[in-house]
Amino acid sequence: MSRVWDIPVHDSTRVRDVRVAAEEAGARAGLDPHRVAVAALVATELATNLVKHADGGRIVINLVERPGADAPVPSVQLVSLDHGPGITDVEAALRDGHTTAPASLGAGLGTCLRISSDFDLYSVRGRGTVAIARIDRTAAPRNAAPLPCPRVGGVNIPLAQAEHSGDAWSWVRTPTHLTLMLADGLGHGAKAAQASGAAVEELHRTGHLTPVEILRHLNTALRPTRGAAVAIAKMDMDTDQLQFAGIGNIGARLHSDGAWQPLVSRPGIVGSQFPAAVPQQRLPWRPDSLLVLHSDGLPSRWTPPADPRLLHHDPAVVAAAVLRDASSAARPVRDDTSVAVLAPDSRTCAHDRRP
Repeated sequence: MSRVWDIPVHDSTRVRDVRVAAEEAGARAGLDPHRVAVAALVATELATNLVKHADGGRIVINLVERPGADAPVPSVQLVSLDHGPGITDVEAALRDGHTTAPASLGAGLGTCLRISSDFDLYSVRGRGTVAIARIDRTAAPRNAAPLPCPRVGGVNIPLAQAEHSGDAWSWVRTPTHLTLMLADGLGHGAKAAQASGAAVEELHRTGHLTPVEILRHLNTALRPTRGAAVAIAKMDMDTDQLQFAGIGNIGARLHSDGAWQPLVSRPGIVGSQFPAAVPQQRLPWRPDSLLVLHSDGLPSRWTPPADPRLLHHDPAVVAAAVLRDASSAARPVRDDTSVAVLAPDSRTCAHDRRP
């Protein structure tokens, strides 16, 4: 079940709430006391920055399988989102010990970068900042060489700060393939989360199959649940081909060769109303390709990111920026909302890293 902590941070009283949530998330992820303290420190610093520099924002904490590893590693993912003034000099802000906030712990974003297992930050003057930190059992070595393979990342936010999201995303990697899935359990709340959680469990048993074959197995596994909308993308690293298949209202857009195109899912419900035929699309995966999957909590007419710099960041940063920019106080989300991204490894910033 997808436990999520979604905490609006508009004054200093919520900083403690963020720290306590990070400690709970660290315990649930099985981190030792030191790494739980690291998660709490990073969360507190990110929340303090929202109050002092961005006129507020939100911290979202997800329990994820760290996407930088060859095998799933339980990780606490901290996402900081704001529509503030942005950071004038990102590189200066990321220097160890740099801080301009009187109420800060003095750790600064540079320390967050150093002690996190993964860290990345994207900021645009006048539009705001997105920061991602993942903390698992160990800190990542600074400036570690990237692995030559696609990366995955995502963010999951429940409706109305609920404890559980009915959405879930997950991935399976083999030496030659990477499979990404996003599932949206019907409705929202605990029962929807049971459906999407069952989809995640079945993916880890069937990730070696084609997207259509996986969907058929999911249809059997989800029959005792409410059912779900599901989309699956499978990247073949030997042939640079992407396979895609989906059932239900999961949105999918592929950026390739400088343009965005939608990928179409079949109407139906996995676990309940499975269509007789499920088409499977096969598309070339180019050096600039990037795939965005999202549940229907995201407005259907969201605008793909236009800043080419964003596409070089951690996929979770891309997902968080898409989610942040697609909603507003005038257009709030009306369902659980998740965004998952499959991207090539095209990092150019030292602060966007992994082991």
